[in-house]
Amino acid sequence: MHKFPNFAFFFMRRINLLVIFFSFLFLGSCNRFSKVLKSKDYDYKLKMAEVYFEDKKYSKAQQLYEELFPVFKGTQKFEDLYYKYAYCFYNNGLYRDAENLFRGYLEVFPNSAKAEEVDYMRAYCFYKQSPKLELEQVNTLKAMAMMQTFINTHPGSEFVDDATEIIDKSRVKLELKEYRSAQLYFNIGEYRAAAIAFNQLIDNYPESASADSYKLMVVKSYYRFAKMSVLEKQEERFEKVITEYQDFADRYPESKLLKEAEEYFELSQNQIKNIKNEQITSSNRL
Repeated sequence: MHKFPNFAFFFMRRINLLVIFFSFLFLGSCNRFSKVLKSKDYDYKLKMAEVYFEDKKYSKAQQLYEELFPVFKGTQKFEDLYYKYAYCFYNNGLYRDAENLFRGYLEVFPNSAKAEEVDYMRAYCFYKQSPKLELEQVNTLKAMAMMQTFINTHPGSEFVDDATEIIDKSRVKLELKEYRSAQLYFNIGEYRAAAIAFNQLIDNYPESASADSYKLMVVKSYYRFAKMSVLEKQEERFEKVITEYQDFADRYPESKLLKEAEEYFELSQNQIKNIKNEQITSSNRL
């Protein structure tokens, strides 16, 4: 019988050799960085910080720049060091710290050739801190305000298009958050609150492509609110549905949703007629 080699054995042996090889590489890299940290040659350390920065090893570069910060302060090399130090925090996802450093850079070097870029990056750090939709959107609002300030301050900047896009994206995010809040009121049966919230949504985003659908929700919400009201208040509340429908027709005469809104208008008219007929009948009985 032929004997076949144990491929699993050779495969595992090769894996082990690779693990050992990469372990030596890692230990060697750590040892080299340790030697750089211990060095008293600050120019050498700065050179190595820039090497690590270019190699995108931002944590190591940041550690070196931090030590060199007071050493080179006031020298010609300080501006570039400060600039790269701030970007280390940014590239490591530490956006709050990066924003503080970009702001500090602008205070120290207001006339720098990089000031415009850094001003944009400072605003961009707030955008990067914009949280999930469910959370408070303070940083989203700050990002929008700062991007608008940037556009006003640097109207000819190469970053204006990016700043405008971020403002647009932020507005879409804020609109969606408001929409979900309004829809939640509707879903849980808080119809008056839903109607008010959808009207507020239209006021805040009048140019929205969904504005007519928001207005339909206003009509629908007031109709349901009227339906669930006590009899004494129904007529007044169905009149509100009619008023909101008329506002819909005036604002969005070409809307594909107009016919659906009209159905609530007609239902409300019929409800008012029924209420009045019932009042007449009751009066005659007396």
